[in-house]
Amino acid sequence: MAGKAAAPGTAVLLVTANVGSLFDDPENLQKNWLREFYQIVHTHRPHFMALHCQEFGGKNYEASMSHVDKFVKELLSSDAMKEYNRARVYLDENYKSQEHFTALGSFYFLHESLKNIYQFDFKAKKYKKVTGKEIYSDTLESTPMLEKEKFPQDYFPECKWSRKGFVRTRWCVADCAFDLVNIHLFHDASNLVAWETSPSVYSGIRHKALGYVLDRIIDQRFEKVSYFVFGDFNFRLDSKSVVETLCTKATMQTVRAADTNEVVKLIFRESDNDRKVMLQLEKKLFDYSHQEVFRDNNGTALLEFDKELSVFKDRLYELDISFPPSYPYSEDCSQGQQYMNTRCPAWCDRVLMSPSAKELILRSESEEKVVTYDHIGPSVCMGDHKPVFLAFRIAPGAGKPHAHVHKCCVVQ
Repeated sequence: MAGKAAAPGTAVLLVTANVGSLFDDPENLQKNWLREFYQIVHTHRPHFMALHCQEFGGKNYEASMSHVDKFVKELLSSDAMKEYNRARVYLDENYKSQEHFTALGSFYFLHESLKNIYQFDFKAKKYKKVTGKEIYSDTLESTPMLEKEKFPQDYFPECKWSRKGFVRTRWCVADCAFDLVNIHLFHDASNLVAWETSPSVYSGIRHKALGYVLDRIIDQRFEKVSYFVFGDFNFRLDSKSVVETLCTKATMQTVRAADTNEVVKLIFRESDNDRKVMLQLEKKLFDYSHQEVFRDNNGTALLEFDKELSVFKDRLYELDISFPPSYPYSEDCSQGQQYMNTRCPAWCDRVLMSPSAKELILRSESEEKVVTYDHIGPSVCMGDHKPVFLAFRIAPGAGKPHAHVHKCCVVQ
């Protein structure tokens, strides 16, 4: 039976996971990843579960197709998921189309005890009762049960296509209607460029793209409902401020390319202590000598540099972060807690929500703590990203006052 008996209502689990690493090294990583994922499902016993994946299929989708099929089959048929008798899977497999391919994969699982759950048909503008298990792939653009967009090309740094965009679905669970948005925003292409300004140029690009998504999901085409946006936002710490704080008493050496005079490396050395190197910064190198600062007390000392969400404080809410930065972890199976020295560790993977979704969660919070915001596999190698999840309950009757608004009763 899903749900903890002491807490009434509908248990919901939202998970985001950049899974690119799983398909680059499936033999070593997938088994660990699935075991940890199933453990979270077992612990929280959700009635409704959403898993949003980014970089689904890895860097070379065509070569990973067999691994993709195996991963999907495992999720749908494993013993750990046997009580979930209805499912919807949406995989963007259109890898030959640069204009459309996002490499997003969205999985939705419904527990057998959950009655009367509906999904919105964006074309018919009606809710439809969810039955059975269905997988949709390749050209998701023709599927009326979702909206998918890749960001316009001029949003991309240097207008170079990459797999960035969003997929939106709408659900009605326990008389509550809400949108679930799977999102993947732009990364920092160069540590050196990110360090130049505060906020960085990349932060500005992400700000523009996230604003685009929020404007799309609350525009006039459909009735407004609560929304959860969860995925790989690629939010980074304010690089200039972080470096200045970590290297307060350091001296900086600049290394330039002989032919172009372009800065290719920054070396920060301690003023004393034999001028020991504290930090080396290159385009794809962030090698800091005291990595434990990112792990101690879950890295909370660095949260003050996590500023990108503040621009959206009136439109997006997040529960307090009490887990360490979710990226970039080592992909070495024996190094589950070690960060790679490629980027400054950051909370890239997040579960965010609209103000009305926040009210839904908090209205359902009781004496017993039923809301959990955390990461998965803290001491296990899960790839370069640790999945992040939000578990909560929709209290009985929480959506009743609004039931007439979203017309969940209009089904087909």
